[in-house]
Amino acid sequence: MNWGGGLFILPRELMLSILSLSQLLGGNLMHLIIPQHYDPKLSVIQTQGAIRYIRETFQDEFGQQLHLSRLSAPMFVEKSTGLNDNLNGVEKPVSFDMADLPGERIEIVHSLAKWKRVALKRYGFGMHQGLYTNMNAIRKDEDLDNFHSIYVDQWDWEKIIAQDERTIETLQATVRQIFKVIKHMEHEVWYKYPQAVHKLPDEIHFVTTQELEDRWPDKTPQEREDAITKELGCVFLMQIGWPLKSGKRHDGRAPDYDDWKLNGDILFWYEPLQRALEISSMGIRVDKDAMLAQLKSVDAEDRLALPYHQMIVKEELPFTIGGGIGQSRLCMLLLGKAHVGEVQASVWPDEMIEECAEHDIHIL
Repeated sequence: MNWGGGLFILPRELMLSILSLSQLLGGNLMHLIIPQHYDPKLSVIQTQGAIRYIRETFQDEFGQQLHLSRLSAPMFVEKSTGLNDNLNGVEKPVSFDMADLPGERIEIVHSLAKWKRVALKRYGFGMHQGLYTNMNAIRKDEDLDNFHSIYVDQWDWEKIIAQDERTIETLQATVRQIFKVIKHMEHEVWYKYPQAVHKLPDEIHFVTTQELEDRWPDKTPQEREDAITKELGCVFLMQIGWPLKSGKRHDGRAPDYDDWKLNGDILFWYEPLQRALEISSMGIRVDKDAMLAQLKSVDAEDRLALPYHQMIVKEELPFTIGGGIGQSRLCMLLLGKAHVGEVQASVWPDEMIEECAEHDIHIL
């Protein structure tokens, strides 16, 4: 969303000011939301302790709830494998050459969406077994704001399902499991940091992108997400990728891992910033037919020559469901922080750091 330059004041009842920082990064204007009278509640040192507690506790409970084993994962992959996440197809990965692999380009991952499915086959996981891993990525083309950093840290996870479980029912049941763990974490954090915990809604609702467009045809996709999460508290927004009736896509999705009819995002209404906050993007993964159709729709059929895509065409990989859960995003949500930089160390423009410091938002 582009509010233009200068100072933009939302209605008084929102109690927020939106400051457009004039520095350009990669040609994109950055926007920073500053809540009025912001109180971080925890010192930087206390926040660091809370981050460690949330990350360690959540991953153990999440793994147990979904029957996932912890695995080590790569920070970079060979470009020629096709295993890197292409995101929307325009973001360029950070890459480098390796002395012992002449002629091969190595890319720092955007996510492990494809690698996980191959790993399940490679390591011999069985039906309804899965993995999770701590994924660290660099997305250098990310637009920086309160929620977005060039450093991405998330729990990437993947689980084998049967072919006849590639259904909306399987997807929704898994979403409810994840929501249950997040809600339990709210109570766990309350016991240790009662003064800081951010109250979450008691249930999650399921809505499709087309239902949002039908209801608010004149709003942007971001405005629709804000409106529905403010109304319902927490939603799983389903079916992201295919064009809607208007001919426009709600949002971009890579065509070669999520099935666009069986995917979605977990969104919370985030009162401190008066915005929807995405905690997880997930979905049932493509089978052969879904991948071929989706690659054709975005004119990316050249990827079919890559090893990963050939494994799907030849039906050599298991049917799976998987996704990512933002580690810093979850800490931000549970602790009521105003900026993701309060719960992760990354690189930020000086203007953003200085503006945040003036309002007690302490960027690490």
